Amino acid sequence: MADGEPKIRFLLDGEIHTVDALRPTTTVLEYLREHLRRCGTKEGCAEGDCGACTVVLGELAGEELRFRAVNACIQFLPTLDGKALFTVESLKSRADGTLHPVQRAMVECHGSQCGFCTPGFVMSLYALYRTEREPDESQVRQALSGNLCRCTGYRPILAAARRMYEYPSVSDSQSALIEQLRALRVTSEKRLSWQGSSYVAPSTIVELARACAERPDAIILAGGTDVGLWVTKKYMELPALIYVGNVAELKTITRSDAHIDIGAAVSLTDAFAMLEAEYPELHEIARRFASPPICNAGTLGGNVANGSPIGDSMPALIALGASVILQAGAKTRRLPLEEFYLDYMKKDLRAGEFLVAVSVPRARQDRLLRSYKIAKRFDQDISAVCAAFCIELNGGKVKAARVAFGGLAATPRRALKCEQALIGAPWDAAGVAKAARALAKEFNPLTDVRASEHYRTQVAANLLQRFHAEVSHPNRPVSVWSHVS
Repeated sequence: MADGEPKIRFLLDGEIHTVDALRPTTTVLEYLREHLRRCGTKEGCAEGDCGACTVVLGELAGEELRFRAVNACIQFLPTLDGKALFTVESLKSRADGTLHPVQRAMVECHGSQCGFCTPGFVMSLYALYRTEREPDESQVRQALSGNLCRCTGYRPILAAARRMYEYPSVSDSQSALIEQLRALRVTSEKRLSWQGSSYVAPSTIVELARACAERPDAIILAGGTDVGLWVTKKYMELPALIYVGNVAELKTITRSDAHIDIGAAVSLTDAFAMLEAEYPELHEIARRFASPPICNAGTLGGNVANGSPIGDSMPALIALGASVILQAGAKTRRLPLEEFYLDYMKKDLRAGEFLVAVSVPRARQDRLLRSYKIAKRFDQDISAVCAAFCIELNGGKVKAARVAFGGLAATPRRALKCEQALIGAPWDAAGVAKAARALAKEFNPLTDVRASEHYRTQVAANLLQRFHAEVSHPNRPVSVWSHVS
């Protein structure tokens, strides 16, 4: 990459692997198949949907060893720096070729037919095996929610997930791996270049501010779950990348009495775990946001900064009154999240400015909150409509209300007319119906492949009524079946 010196170092099969002279946007999948000839990892969709390319990364979170599945097809190779990479070829015993319990279970439970998707399933199960010793059915299904199979119907794969714990456990030396990762820990800024392309990976927020000031036109890269598709699907050339995944200050979650600040480089997995602990009402969004490999790689800061009108985190954050903390040079500013979005994919970001954290108010007992996602599939699908409602009641009337939607406008947006209709009105069916009528006139959504304008308008009003039904009768289950048309 630069000066002929190996720049990227990661562990592969227990040994330090170094990489030089490759473009920074080389994906892990491309490197495995075309450079290392490790063809067990497959390319299916090249956009993080099918899971055929799943690999596992091992890294230190503080001093704790963590294993997480990610999609190799959209993970850029330089982001492996300082980590351990496990592929399907890594699992069998190097001493005698004995299959790993995950592989053995897949064989004995007949979990493979055509075999194309099998390595990805094996690696998702391997991540579960290294993380949970007694997962329940829901944990198994969640672990596999990012893997698609057209042959087996999943039943034998689920059986393999149970069977793999019945064999003698593999005696991997975690202490040795921890020591190796400590030695590889990234502690300083890294700059790479290749045929006019540059890649900067700061390790401190001061280095990040300097890099953004030097190249205000650079693409800021976090998990790559969207930027990766610019390369694999749009075939874009990205001449300048600034990777924030090594910036220690952006990987922290800090709590005060009033707010929880989630650093811009905190993974979606960790961010949603915190948000759901603070707000259990966000379970549906946390569960359905994306597959584990996407949530393990992607960041909440990246989802917010991307600004997609169908980003599922923003309606809930806006309804809660979240704000963003932005920085340029040494100066920071705080902005309400709804004011951050100016127009379609256009944000209030100044030259050289970057997102530091998303600041979320702490939970309060006097607020009622729900967030809903409507899509054609339960798992692994982009929303047609995403809604969030947060109200405060006083004497049977609505004292305060914040209502936000994704999928109804060019940006994630508050429904101000709906809020005005709710505030001061009785919290009853008539008051909610009046607010629903106001809501129906507030947006002019598009008709596209995900849903029609009529459907989006109708379902937005229906979700408000669902919110009323759920919070008014918390002990009465509300089941809503929806067909997107």
